[in-house]
Amino acid sequence: MENDFETLIESFIKDNVGIADHFINHPLAQHLKQNLLTLLAENKLMAAGTGNQQTILMDQSIRSDSIYWLDRNHHNVYEDEFFDLIDDFVKYLNRSCFAGITSYEFHYSLYEQGSYYQKHLDQFKNNTSRKYSMISYLNDDWVEADGGQLRIYQNYNNKTINPTEGKTVFFKSNELAHEVLVTNQRRMSITGWLKRD
Repeated sequence: MENDFETLIESFIKDNVGIADHFINHPLAQHLKQNLLTLLAENKLMAAGTGNQQTILMDQSIRSDSIYWLDRNHHNVYEDEFFDLIDDFVKYLNRSCFAGITSYEFHYSLYEQGSYYQKHLDQFKNNTSRKYSMISYLNDDWVEADGGQLRIYQNYNNKTINPTEGKTVFFKSNELAHEVLVTNQRRMSITGWLKRD
């Protein structure tokens, strides 16, 4: 497990974008994917907006995914397993990099065919507590033609990242603009932020 943590951190230090291809193992990814599909069938996902509670904007010309916030109060064994993994990673990150992370928030994210999220930063104008963005993918049968890649913009090295199962991407929330390209198939992930309150 710590090898995946180190892979994520070392690639972040090297290139400002951390990538670990197997941060979430296959069984957990499959269970989380099934959780998301069950929530979809139960109509529990909601359209995503931009901004926080004080400034939220619902505009499908900017983003057209649906979300559901994860919470330990759900008492879902697989969500709790994911949170345990994040807790371990945060401890490792704080110990090895003195990151000072004190909390986090994560939600499921579902992009149906034709959905996207335009270029943006992950930090609110009226709240700077989000320090790192993390995205973990749940797409076990993804192929190039499915679209939905994550494009991260850097002055010297833009990246286009395939949303394949188990892969986690990690970068500073206030520094790197990014977008989700139009997806041609259903695209599933868990997206969140490590915070310093």
